[in-house]
Amino acid sequence: MAGYAGSWRRLSDSEGEETAPEPQPRLLDRRGAHWKNAVGFWLLGLCNNFSYVVMLSAAHDILSHQRAPGNQSQVEPGPTPVPRNGSSRFDCNSVSTAAVLLADILPTFLIKLLAPLGLHLLPYSPRVLVSGACAAGSFVLVAFSHSVTTSLCGVVLASISSGLGEVTFLSLTAFYPRAVISWWSSGTGGAGLLGALSYLGLTQAGLSPQHTLLSMLGIPALLLASYFLLLTSPAPPQSGREEEAETAARQPLINNEVSESKPGYGTSLSLHERWTVFKSLLHYIVPLVLIYFAEYFINQGLFELLYFRNTSLSHAQQYRWYQMLYQAGVFASRSSLHCCRIRFTWALALLQCLNLGFLLADVWFSFLPSIYLIFLIILYEGLLGGAAYVNTFHNIALETSDKHREFAMEASCISDTLGISLSGVLALPLHDFLCQLP
Repeated sequence: MAGYAGSWRRLSDSEGEETAPEPQPRLLDRRGAHWKNAVGFWLLGLCNNFSYVVMLSAAHDILSHQRAPGNQSQVEPGPTPVPRNGSSRFDCNSVSTAAVLLADILPTFLIKLLAPLGLHLLPYSPRVLVSGACAAGSFVLVAFSHSVTTSLCGVVLASISSGLGEVTFLSLTAFYPRAVISWWSSGTGGAGLLGALSYLGLTQAGLSPQHTLLSMLGIPALLLASYFLLLTSPAPPQSGREEEAETAARQPLINNEVSESKPGYGTSLSLHERWTVFKSLLHYIVPLVLIYFAEYFINQGLFELLYFRNTSLSHAQQYRWYQMLYQAGVFASRSSLHCCRIRFTWALALLQCLNLGFLLADVWFSFLPSIYLIFLIILYEGLLGGAAYVNTFHNIALETSDKHREFAMEASCISDTLGISLSGVLALPLHDFLCQLP
């Protein structure tokens, strides 16, 4: 199946022979469709990752049993944070924030692991509806939760929403010009920045964590509106008549027509073909796994332990600032594809692993004198992670054929999730070990 832009060009050329007097309206239609799709994919990236980011930003509050009668947050059952060891030099919650990370990533990991095997049998629209419903349910469940266990169930819903949505929308990019990958990536970066910043800003302004979460229920609605009302149909028109072409250009994605014209699955890729494509992607998948392992080991294993007592910020506020600065770096680099393209992503993986080693050494020896140095390092960490994500998927889109691109995007989604899952598993025992040190 040829690219979407190519289909429009061929349509325009053939119509030019028959209806030469009216080329300008057709050009305007194509430009309008381009910008609708660009904005649509940006909003889909924003909305899809928003709940995931907010749950990580709220991790410290979730584990501290934050409650909100009115606009005043109070902590149950005791003061926050609860030290695991009274003589420890670290100010620890009784459970590592990596527990929230695992709840926020393991369902996503399972979805992405199984997606290449059969998710293509389910049309896109039901997937998007399930994703939106799970995102809304996560905000409501965590907001009204009275226990860590219930809150973690809400985090699991956010994970299902984000994982299912990422697999769905990255696969959908196979039917549009490759430029939409940049818009999608920028939107996911925007989700990180706006999600972390909105949670930080609203709680700093005095709004309780509960009311902050409930105020974000408009995001799942925006996800559904962006998909059903904004994206144009990627299927080429079946007739040369102008009315049918215009109808196809404006038709929301509310039916199965994408599934029926898939470039990869429409030709039934064999298991051997899928394995061959997957092996060809390993030189991109492995560096992305390492990058995400290193940065989420930092984020959920070390952030809580990088606590400075000589500042006006409380422990919870410092944690929220760390999350916000990390997401700011991710947003900047995920939006940088038009001005900076990186082919050798293994170099980014090496730099991120050096970041991990440096911050782990600081947690152990406490040699950095100021929290502002940590702020700069965390911003740099986010820049590396975002650049790795957008360049990896852009390179994959360039190097795979139309027939294999949808499967390649689906299969590569496992990279970041695998790295994050491994980091969460290892961060839990590290937290327990460090918090028991005198």
